Amino acid sequence: MFFAALTSTYRLRTLCRLQRIQAHMMSSQVEPEVLLEKMGRAGVITMNRPKVLNALTMNMIQQIYRQLKQWENDSETDIVIIRGAGDKAFCAGGDIRVITEAGKVGDPLAQEFFREEYILNNAIGTCRKPYIALIDGITMGGGVGVSVHGRFRVATEKTTFAMPETAIGLFPDVGGGYFLPRLRGKLGLFLAMTGFRLKGRDVQRAGIATHFVESKKIPDLEKELVDLKFPSAEDITKVLDTYQAKSGLDSEKPFVLDKHMSDIDRLFSSSSVEGIMQNLKADGSEFAKKQAETLSKMSPTSLKITYKQQQAGASLSLQDVLVMEYRLTQACMKGCDFYEGVRAVLVDKDQNPVWNPSRLEEVSDQRVDQCFLSLGEKDLTL
Repeated sequence: MFFAALTSTYRLRTLCRLQRIQAHMMSSQVEPEVLLEKMGRAGVITMNRPKVLNALTMNMIQQIYRQLKQWENDSETDIVIIRGAGDKAFCAGGDIRVITEAGKVGDPLAQEFFREEYILNNAIGTCRKPYIALIDGITMGGGVGVSVHGRFRVATEKTTFAMPETAIGLFPDVGGGYFLPRLRGKLGLFLAMTGFRLKGRDVQRAGIATHFVESKKIPDLEKELVDLKFPSAEDITKVLDTYQAKSGLDSEKPFVLDKHMSDIDRLFSSSSVEGIMQNLKADGSEFAKKQAETLSKMSPTSLKITYKQQQAGASLSLQDVLVMEYRLTQACMKGCDFYEGVRAVLVDKDQNPVWNPSRLEEVSDQRVDQCFLSLGEKDLTL
């Protein structure tokens, strides 16, 4: 009886905290969270929460989706451009704290957020009109989801790309199981498991961005794109290629992982996460030691889910990957590592999560397989 009362009190407190967060977000919102503008024959989306690095809220996701579908069917809209407000971030991800609080008390927001987000990711990936993401600044998690599936992705020297979800008990979602396995060699698996950050021109060299343009040239690039009359994808490519040709910054520097690519392909080629860890520890190089140290800090459950997600996603369509990933999000919401990871990294910031299970060997294949099972009528439908 005591424990039931204690659990009830905890849930009530968490629910009240969630309500306070949501109320604060609404009351403190002076400007719209997202700006949707028509400029010439271009639809322009501006994620407008610069103080929180343009983190995505449910409201933003729904607004962007509705407007994108409207522009896609509008004969007077030829292209869609998405950008982030401020000078720091394109979009640093989803509003994880709110999702966490919702998940703790069984609030449906934890289900609805991922569902709506993935529906938007799919709409971007299937958009019939050229979709141009100007990823000028931090681009992580949900920010990757609203950019990487579009036809054009323009990085700048300010761009920082990462999918760091294994550090918070999640996995690289928003279609990470689709685009990451399609990068060369084992690069995608490496990025997915370690959360390694790519910066500037390296985001294009990795194959995540399609173009690199210096940040100071972005306003002129935007104007030229907006001024295009009835542009085809080829017309847009020519404009982007021209701006890239004028952007010589860091062009002489090699890809940051160039000298390690053969090592990544060799060390991350294994039939299990344990095998990858054994490869890294046996190698003895400074690079291998660093990656082993990084992986040892990640959620063991997340690493195993991510490994299987990457293996499966390599041969699936974007739609099938998003359905799979939605199942995985709901499994993570029912587990404990996600809440512990968010606590350690984003709330208390002690960077010392206590994972459960704490060792890779304790995470059974059966436990991982269960995360991929159909949710029946609750499955994501696209």
